[in-house]
Amino acid sequence: MYQLEEKIWFWMLLVIPAMTLIFVILQIWKTKKQKKFATKKLLDKLSPDKSLFKSVLKLLVLSFAFAFLTIALVNPKIGTKLETVKRQGVDIVFAIDVSKSMLAEDIAPNRLEKSKQLVTQIINNLASDRIGIIAYAGKAFPQLPITTDYASAKMFLQSMDTDMLSSQGTAIDEAIQLSRTYYDDEEQTNRVLIIISDG
Repeated sequence: MYQLEEKIWFWMLLVIPAMTLIFVILQIWKTKKQKKFATKKLLDKLSPDKSLFKSVLKLLVLSFAFAFLTIALVNPKIGTKLETVKRQGVDIVFAIDVSKSMLAEDIAPNRLEKSKQLVTQIINNLASDRIGIIAYAGKAFPQLPITTDYASAKMFLQSMDTDMLSSQGTAIDEAIQLSRTYYDDEEQTNRVLIIISDG
């Protein structure tokens, strides 16, 4: 398969026969003038380095230069094929620790707020992916079911705090088990679980 993007530039090839015609006319005119000026023997003495071959070579080089320039401007494409690829989204579930220990301020402003900022940044970079949010401490709680509504996701994310769950602890296993219910198909490979916890 090949494609010529700018065929109009092929008109530039007309420069080559035009140059050739001008060259031939010029050579005939020069020959006639030289014959009027002096004999061939005298001309050879006056111009010993005169060479028709050099002039022809110069014409050929110019012709090739215009030909290659024309090909470059036409921009031929060989062996290319346009293909539309449908992007397959990924199902991403965020499991966020909301236990009291997440209020520690060793990371400004605190661990929980920093976690929410991190998840927000990830959401801002998503396109056709689906996301879900799970909150967990002593138990796991579904905060947001799987969705493509990023605005709602960020709203639910910001409303998360350590008072959501009364039981304290770090039930990571329960959060993992709950995340399994978010996915449509156990066999799907395009699924991600991101666990955020202070351990």
